[in-house]
Amino acid sequence: MTSEIELVVGSDGDVRCIYDEALDLREIGRLQITRASHVEPDRGGFWWADMGPVGGPVLGPFRNRTEALGAERGWLVREIQILLLQQQIDLAGLGNPGPVGKTIY
Repeated sequence: MTSEIELVVGSDGDVRCIYDEALDLREIGRLQITRASHVEPDRGGFWWADMGPVGGPVLGPFRNRTEALGAERGWLVREIQILLLQQQIDLAGLGNPGPVGKTIY
């Protein structure tokens, strides 16, 4: 099975990614792993993905844990893609274009 990991390298050299054991991240330097979310059931048996630790929303309800984990990962992947887009804009010297999706003239 092949796994893809997107690494976002900031101008300060910090690397951000969604943790995956497919790549031994210790190979690229010292690690600081931070929890991105909490996936928990409620009393009614529905599952929720609380993205609060990274400033995100609460996702759910979901019928099962697998669905909640999928939504959690999907939200994190989109956030990584936004970081990549912002980095590309910065490298192109376009500055801060405002919210993602806004037309740059």
